Amino acid sequence: MSTASAPGHGTSEPGLSVIMRERRQLINLAYRLLGSLADAEDVVQETYARWYAMPADQRESIGSPGGWLTRVAGRICLDLLGSARVRRERYVGEWIPEPLPERSEWISGRPGGTSADPADRVTLDESVSMAFLVVLESMTPAERVAFILHDVFRYPFSDVAEIVGRTPAACRQLATSARRRIHIHASSQAPAPSTARQADIVKAFKQAWEAKDIDALVGLLDPEATAIADGGGLASAALHPITGGERIARAWVEIADRVPDLTHLERTVNGQPGLVAQEDGVTVTVYAFDIKGDRIMHIWAVRNPEKLRLFTGS
Repeated sequence: MSTASAPGHGTSEPGLSVIMRERRQLINLAYRLLGSLADAEDVVQETYARWYAMPADQRESIGSPGGWLTRVAGRICLDLLGSARVRRERYVGEWIPEPLPERSEWISGRPGGTSADPADRVTLDESVSMAFLVVLESMTPAERVAFILHDVFRYPFSDVAEIVGRTPAACRQLATSARRRIHIHASSQAPAPSTARQADIVKAFKQAWEAKDIDALVGLLDPEATAIADGGGLASAALHPITGGERIARAWVEIADRVPDLTHLERTVNGQPGLVAQEDGVTVTVYAFDIKGDRIMHIWAVRNPEKLRLFTGS
């Protein structure tokens, strides 16, 4: 693997600080592969457990600990992606990736609610936008791993092949196929506006929603827009996507009528402007948006409380 680590103190075996410096890279990789920070943290924990389960002399013989850790984490993710498809067939309603707050807003889900070092979390860029992660969900596990490792993390195909268990040429084809999926998705829509413009549109959506202004909401939504909610069977949510700007506008006004005490906060969600809905100070929904041109194309409403821990501290 390309990632190298220096030797540790006292012996030729890498020290704890050297090994733990790989944590950020591993979390970044696993979240993009799995769409779940909770699962990503489990993968990293299992990866380190396997490292320290090896005899000391075996660890000492590994020239690139970072590369070893990445290979193991990648293989664990590949296995999980295969089983995730089976699990999601039993999932109640639609499945949406776990949303992430802006780096300065990280709240640890660990006991005591202590703040987590952002360096140990996920670097937010376009490769963790909700729209990007949703496209990744359409890929096969092997495509997703090959694409993320090569195109996002810049690992050579010779290294990717060790994780996927295929030849470098086959991995190149997997990445090409994944790239084609992303290109088809991008070319079918208008360009995304600037982040500032997206923030203005999300703010206008919030204001129209709070005013229960259906006409204003319809004007902000693409006629073919879709809204998808994820309650996971643990919170009320539509079991199927809502399609059409007018239908979405009416559904959102119904929410305002049904839960009049909701507070809507403008927040960063997966690196882009989004909304957080709170009831009595408790986060109950996180909204991510996909905006093309001057219209909202997609709304993802995450209501599953197990996916909101970073926004609630619980």
